[in-house]
Parts: sequence; structure tokens; C-alpha cells
Amino acid sequence: MIRIILPTLFLGLASLFCNGQDADPLRYVNPFIGTDRMGHTYPGATVPFGMVQLSPDTDTIPYEADGKYNKDVYKYCAGYQYGDSTIVGFSHTHFSGTGHSDLGDILLMPATGDLQLNPGTADAPEKGYRSAFAHRTEKASPGYYAVTLDDHDILAELTATTRTGVHRYTFNRGGDAHIILDLVHGIYNYENKNVWTFIRVENDTLVTGYRQTSGWARTRTLFFAIAFSRPIDSYGFVNEEPAQVYRGFWRRFDQRRNFPEAAGRKIKGHFDFLTKPGEQITVRVALSPVSTEGAIGNMKAEAPLADFDAVRLKAEEMWRNELGKVRVTMMNEGQAVSFYTALYHVFLSPTIFMDTDNKYRGLDQNIHTADGFTNYTTFSLWDTYRALHPLFTILQQERTAGMINSMLAHYDQSVHHMLPVWSHHANENWCMIGYHAVPVIADAIVKGIGGFDYERAAEACLTSAHNGWYDGLDDYMRLGYVPDERTTSSVSVTLEYAYDDWSVAQILNAPGLALKDTDNLIYDEFVRRSRNYMNVWDPSSGYMRPRKADGSFRDNFDVLSTHGQGFIEGNAWNYSLYVPHDPDQLISLMGGKKRFVQHLDSLFTMHLPDEFFAGTEDITREGIIGNYVHGNEPSHHVPYLYNYAGAPRKTQYWTRHIMDTKYLPAPDGLSGNDDCGQMSAWYIFSALGFYPVAPGSDKYDLGSPLVKDATISLENGRTFTVSTVNQGPENVYVKKTELNGKKLERLYITHDEIMNGGTIVFFMGK
Repeated sequence: MIRIILPTLFLGLASLFCNGQDADPLRYVNPFIGTDRMGHTYPGATVPFGMVQLSPDTDTIPYEADGKYNKDVYKYCAGYQYGDSTIVGFSHTHFSGTGHSDLGDILLMPATGDLQLNPGTADAPEKGYRSAFAHRTEKASPGYYAVTLDDHDILAELTATTRTGVHRYTFNRGGDAHIILDLVHGIYNYENKNVWTFIRVENDTLVTGYRQTSGWARTRTLFFAIAFSRPIDSYGFVNEEPAQVYRGFWRRFDQRRNFPEAAGRKIKGHFDFLTKPGEQITVRVALSPVSTEGAIGNMKAEAPLADFDAVRLKAEEMWRNELGKVRVTMMNEGQAVSFYTALYHVFLSPTIFMDTDNKYRGLDQNIHTADGFTNYTTFSLWDTYRALHPLFTILQQERTAGMINSMLAHYDQSVHHMLPVWSHHANENWCMIGYHAVPVIADAIVKGIGGFDYERAAEACLTSAHNGWYDGLDDYMRLGYVPDERTTSSVSVTLEYAYDDWSVAQILNAPGLALKDTDNLIYDEFVRRSRNYMNVWDPSSGYMRPRKADGSFRDNFDVLSTHGQGFIEGNAWNYSLYVPHDPDQLISLMGGKKRFVQHLDSLFTMHLPDEFFAGTEDITREGIIGNYVHGNEPSHHVPYLYNYAGAPRKTQYWTRHIMDTKYLPAPDGLSGNDDCGQMSAWYIFSALGFYPVAPGSDKYDLGSPLVKDATISLENGRTFTVSTVNQGPENVYVKKTELNGKKLERLYITHDEIMNGGTIVFFMGK
């Protein structure tokens, strides 16, 4: 595996990493980490939780090939692959680290010479508007991206506000120049994904329009406004869809040249300029989920002038404020880069989804006003409930309240009366399993996060948990498990439901809610449901196992296979450990602490043959240690289970090993999809020395800190400090822990102990 570290990004770090408390955290961030292989991150410009993610797309791989799924498209979930040598253009919406995709909206590409409206190919970029590029000319930092487009000799620079992407193109050659607008382009694209597009030239510097698509989000409409820093000399539009028999009376016009509007499914446009050598054109592109008027309003509020440098400085300051919430001193510069890049990644999503006047498009496709909260989207909850959202309960409490209010708005607008499962851009895409908005809400309630209605949240959680039509919940409530006949992921679904049920019980038992007599009965119901994991435990095999509706366990059961064995993105070995809310009982089921430790040891040290994950996109060798799959989420709590079996040294060993080997300061430095920040959140927690094994609890299990020192600035004005004594690469074991000067006689700290401020000291050794 090639480890490429871009020298320009690390200039001066050698003198900074050992003095991290005082250094500018932006100097540690490498946005290229995760852009090669499996990370599925993007290197482009955005601001914390920004609605605009302005980034280069490096190819146009279609989702479909010969009527079937094209496996090559998986590499392009974020639009960019570090190994590519051409850039198609710069689009304004991207997911960070997902294993499925959508978006890639409103692609712009500057070009010179003869006008070409097709993107060309990677092998022959000169036959289209795309361009070759070299990594030596690429620069990326928080809020900024730059690259030289070799075929056109254009320096392209990108920056962003929350709702506006700002481009600056330097045309080194001068002469005939074009800025291509491709509304056909998209990520995970296929024929007829575009439902409709519309463009309107308002005047010689302002263009508006919208794009409606049907993809992962079934009904998605995004409006835009484009402002050029100088008047357009000429323009034109082409509709590439096949000619229709009926064309109305628009046929009387030549719509291809200087006609001020265009509509259709496959619209591409070009805006032409005669430029002088070295001339710069700045382009502002504002987005809105509501209207073109909203997009114009967003631009006026956030980027009223075509001042690229001012926008960039503002973006950098926004990042500096967010990244500065955690100041760390690491053992070496690579660790400093890994830490702050991980922190950068966790602050990319969920994303703000509303205009500056608080209007947004809701799940019902109507326009709503966010009253007293910020509306967010991009909730990859099966991934992010595990560590990302718990990290936000420490670092982003105000935003956490906004996210939960957004989930409650989703619930109110849902015809199914369901909290979000995996939602983005005013749509529910129903990806993955469980109902994991509930543990996010439970975690916030148990930890006393304010800013949302606890009673209303509890009602939404209870309703979601009783929706029998959803993914086998009716069978689950009747039988105590999801039967094998119902779904190929029956065991995974049962285990995740049991954890979600426990989360409901935590909500009902929280101090902020006063239980009524009827609530006590419901509480007892969910306590019982939280033990349903036992119903898929097979003592004869020693694993969780698919169970049929008649009560019998499935025959022909393979504990190593990830295909068709009742599990999703895992196998019986690793998913049988998914009982984060009741580890003591799990240990008992598996034969007690000694045998449990032996089982965990085997998990980490056995060899998993390639055949057991061949063809599984989300699991690759890079993310595997033995049969432990760190590159995928269901196993993220597993190293901390040693604590519950009386073997904390092994938790300390394996968490440090994972941090040292699965997070590297290089483009291929992530061992799996970052999954909207979950992978990075695991690293942040573990590097600080503690981790939320069971969100919905107020406890964080202790591991082995990687930091030398860390200071966390809390929103309540206090600070919590992590310090180490005798820290070093070989000193991975914790000899003693002190909290506020007193020896800590347990293997966890509580949320209140963090939020009250103070210091935890880890005494390290071999």
C-alpha cells in the first residue's frame, strides 16, 4: 500500500506537532486523507456542516453497465479518487465517506479553445471538456482547494460559505474561454436520473435554475443561482435528450444561442468569455432547497461580493473555531495530522439544509420554516449513532439540539410517523437497518442536552418503535426476533432492534421525564424487548444464529461467511458481539469471562480467508485485523469489551494497535468508508482515551490514549483536560488513572465528569 504524504500540506509541521496547544489546527488537516481506495472522502472546499460541498469529480462512471450494477462506480461515492489523473469538473454537493451515493449537483468546468459539451474520457480528455491534472499542483486545506487544469492551463481555486460555493478561475493563456454548466452530471448517475432541469439567464452576470433528480433520494429538487464577476459575452444551451414528437411552440426559437432560458432532462450550458492572459473570473454558486429566490438570498447574505479571498478567510476562520475546540499535543506529526483531519471529517455532516431565512423543504415536499432551530440533513444513523453523535454531545451540544429538532420535524412530516433512518435532502432513503434516531435522542436526553422537547421526542421514539410495518418489526414484536424467512439480515436486525429498545427504556427512565402509570408498563415492555438478542443466541454453536418463524435455527450455517447468513455487513463471529447495552449478560452466554477473552483473542488473531468477504464492497482486507473488521461499524465497540471481561490491558493494546495501523496520514489512510464521520469519531474518542460503548448511557469506557495532552473547550465555558505521564509509542498500557487528583478505581468516566471540567491523567507504561 503506497503512503503518499503531500509535502506542501505539512510545511512547518515538524516544529508544530509537539506544541499543538498553541499551533493553528488548520495546518494539521490533510483533506486528501481517505480519497484513495475505501475512504470515500472528498478534498474540496466546504465549511463546518455546510450545505455546499464544492469539490472536484474525477470521472463519470455510470451506475449501470449492460443492464446491471456497475461495480466500478463504488469507488466514486464521493466523486473523487486520488488515483485518477483527470478532472471532469467541480460539483457542489457531496457525501463524505458513504458506501452509497447520490448528489454531484451543478457541475462547473472552465475550458479554453474550441467549445466541447461532452466530458470526454479519462483516456482521451482532449476529446471533451475534462482536463488532465497532476497532484503536484493540487492544494487542499479547510475551506480551500486549488488545482491546475493542464489541458486548459487554468488555475482553478475553490472556497465556500455555508450555502455558496465560490470559484476563481485564472485563465493563463487568455483567448476564447468557456465555463461549462453540466446539469446532466451526477454521482451514481444513470439514464433518466434527471427528472427535470431548468435554466434562466436573468441578466449578463446572473443565471438561475433548478435540478430535480430521482436517485437514492426519490424526489430531490435543488435550486441554484450563479453570479459571474464580469459580464457574459455569449452563452448557449443544449438539450441532449432524444427529440420528442411534441415540441410545443418553442420550436420557433433557436434556443441554442443566447436564448435566455432552457428546460429539459439533459441540459448543458456554456458561458463564453474573451479573456486576457492571466485574467481571473470569479463565479459564485448559491444553493437552496426552496427556490431560486432563496438561492439569491443566500448569496446576498453570505457572499454579496465576488471577493474570493474574503470568503476563503471567513471559511478558514469558521474551521479554526471548530477545530480549536480540541487542542492536542501528539507524539509525532503524523498523529497530529491524523487527529485533526479526523476532527475535520466529523464536522462535515450532518449538513445544514435551510436558507438564511430559515425556510427549508420538508419530507412532505412542502416548504417549512425552522422555528428556533437549525434544520439539518444527511443522517447516516446506522453509522453515526455509535460515536459521531455521542462526540457531538461533548463538542457540539447546540448543534445536537438542532439535529434532534430536525429529526422531530422529519417525524412530524412523515406519513409513516417514523423518525429518520437514513435521510438526506428532504427524503428518506431507508438505507440500512434499525431505528437509530432513537439512541441519538436517548443519548442526548440521558446526558441532559437541552434545546428540544423531551416529551415530544419520547412520543416520536415510541411511535417509531411500534411501527410494525417497518422491516420485520411486526414479527419482532410477536416472536421476539425477526425470522429468517423475513429478511436475509434477520439476526443483525434483531440485535440492532434490541439495542434500540434498550435506548427507548433509557428515555422513559431519564430524569427529565416523569413516568406515569401507563409509562411504567411501556418501560417494562422495552426492557423485555431489549433482551430479545437472547432469542437468536444458539448455545449449540456459541453464536447468534438465524431463527425460523417456527422457532428452529437455520441449518447450513457458516459463522465466517458475510453472505446470506442472517447478517448485514458482517458475519456471526463479529456480529454476535453486538450487545453493547448488556455486555455482562453476553459474557455469561458465551461461557464467562475467561472464555469470552479467548473468543475476543481469536477474533483478532485468526485469519479470515478472502473468500468470506469476496464481493463485499464494504469489507476489504485493509480494514481487517484477523476477523475483526474495523473498516465497518458493527465492530467498533468490540475492542472495549475486554474491559467487561477483566482484561483492560487487551483493550488498551488493541485500541492503540488500531489507531497506529488503520489511521494513517496519507490518501489511502482510512481502512474503510468514513461513513459521514463515524470512522473518524472512533479515532477522536480513542485517541483521547475513552469511548461510548453504549450510547444512551452516560458512561465512556477507558482505553489507551494516543495524545500526550489534550484540552477540550466545552460550550458551558469549562475545559476538560486529558494528560499522560510517560507517554510513548511502546507505552500503550495504563498503569494508573487519576481524575481530578484522585485515583480512579473504575474503567469508565461519566458524561457529567467531563462536562463539569477537570483533568484525567493516564500513567502509561509497558
